[in-house]
Amino acid sequence: MSDGVRSGHQASSEAELIGDLGRCAVELATGAADVVRARTSGEQHISSKTTSTDLVTDTDRATEDWIMAWLARRRPQDALLGEEGPGREGTSGVRWVVDPIDGTVNFVLGIPMYAVSIAAESGGRVVAAAVANPVTGELFRATLGGGAYAGGGGFGAGRRLTGPRDVPLARAVIGTGFGYDPDRRARQAAVTAALLPRIADIRRLGSAALDICAVAAGRLDGYFEVGLNPWDHAAAVLIAREAGALAVGPNGHEPDTALAVVGGPQLMPELTAALDELGIAQVL
Repeated sequence: MSDGVRSGHQASSEAELIGDLGRCAVELATGAADVVRARTSGEQHISSKTTSTDLVTDTDRATEDWIMAWLARRRPQDALLGEEGPGREGTSGVRWVVDPIDGTVNFVLGIPMYAVSIAAESGGRVVAAAVANPVTGELFRATLGGGAYAGGGGFGAGRRLTGPRDVPLARAVIGTGFGYDPDRRARQAAVTAALLPRIADIRRLGSAALDICAVAAGRLDGYFEVGLNPWDHAAAVLIAREAGALAVGPNGHEPDTALAVVGGPQLMPELTAALDELGIAQVL
């Protein structure tokens, strides 16, 4: 087999894998959203994790169990990193990064801003993603190089997302979130308060996944937060990037637990410079 034929075959195999993972991500997100929706009206057993405000419910755990069981049937060789469970190792080179309910406090309070977040990594990079809101039925999805879409249907449905508006920082509406630790929250609030006079307004929706998808959909102009876990942002960051937005972490590297900043290409230099000036690096 010539190098050109081999290269073409590898590219075709990769494209087929990404397409399959994209379809699986949508099935997982929509199926898990059905599980959440079916349990919404029932009595919830609520406990806390890292702090008294970091909540987990039996619906979080039941939904992650459903996701694990689905993967055990359909893709048993894949690895899994989930918020609520111990996860598992795999042998396929694919890892699923899942959050059964991103925005559990909203779920507990009945605020309709929470989501199932599903990301598939291959070779250490996210190549497929789906984020589903169980209340509205809205589904955000993306595959690497395949664009980002939103709608209420399956893998082939929805409108293509084109990212946020092209506005300067002074006109930008920025989303953010706050951690569970009181001291960190105070530092986050100080940065946010100092940023507020420089922008049009702030939104705090309560779900990092939906915040970042809102940037992809043009509902927010930018977003920043410190202290996110991989399952909070992995899926949504791919969706935002495939919609044309940029997403960075500390010093322009990949988003991580220290920092995630998302916005349009025109806004990002101003937004990241302002956050650096205001001491975002000292928040974590």
